[in-house]
Amino acid sequence: MTTAGESVFDTIEPEKSIKRPKLDKRFYESELARLQGELVKLQSYVKEEGLKVVVIFEGRDAAGKGGVIKRVTERLNPRICRVEALGTPTEREKTQWWFQRYVNYLPAAGEIVLFDRSWYNRGLVEPVMGFCTNDEYTEFLRTCPEFERMLVRSGIILIKYWFSVSDEEQERRFQARIDSTTKRWKLSEMDLESRARWVEFSKAKDILFDHTDIKQAPWFVVNAEDKKRARLNCMSHLLSVIPYEDRTPTPIDLPPRQENTGYIRPPITEQTFVPDTY
Repeated sequence: MTTAGESVFDTIEPEKSIKRPKLDKRFYESELARLQGELVKLQSYVKEEGLKVVVIFEGRDAAGKGGVIKRVTERLNPRICRVEALGTPTEREKTQWWFQRYVNYLPAAGEIVLFDRSWYNRGLVEPVMGFCTNDEYTEFLRTCPEFERMLVRSGIILIKYWFSVSDEEQERRFQARIDSTTKRWKLSEMDLESRARWVEFSKAKDILFDHTDIKQAPWFVVNAEDKKRARLNCMSHLLSVIPYEDRTPTPIDLPPRQENTGYIRPPITEQTFVPDTY
């Protein structure tokens, strides 16, 4: 987070930062478990208080957004905290007001929604890739701040993260995806095209921040050069911007199980079991 009088453009870019040693694995796992425990407390507080929370994850391809989202949701109740990653709009949706389909996925009281990419596609991917007109792009930049102010006035807690990663680190991660058959699905044609338009995306990001880094919903930049640090830093920050109390349910005593009064289980031979391969 930037300090008073400092803009996101004054922060040190990852490619200019000093290479830091890797986090100790035991420390990382310990901190991850602690932060996830606090997120469970936050979840209970959000439910009991009827809060409505929206967290937006944007940034460079392969910057680690998905990894953070996975760690945030890992211990949470999917009925309370859900992830929305909308695909390509249908022909009908293309004719709608841009924000219309996103409104359908906003939280009700007691819910947390994490947007893996969001309405900011219109401010980043679409203009760079030529998927929208200049008029549509200009209208988005004009309308988005007002739309987000409306969300905040309605009682939604809106938090926006931008994951920043250097050119060199993105290339290393792309190559790792190419080399791994279990990660290759993560690399789309769109990712490769965005890589070829690195500078255009950088310019679009600067324009986007200039218009949408508003007081009511500021952008928080996550230095994602180190994935593990980015995960811990983002989770810690998320917990810091939503005041909460520990509302963890108290332990309960299990009631006695109903006594068997003649029930007989069907024979094992009449059931189909998964083979004991291991």
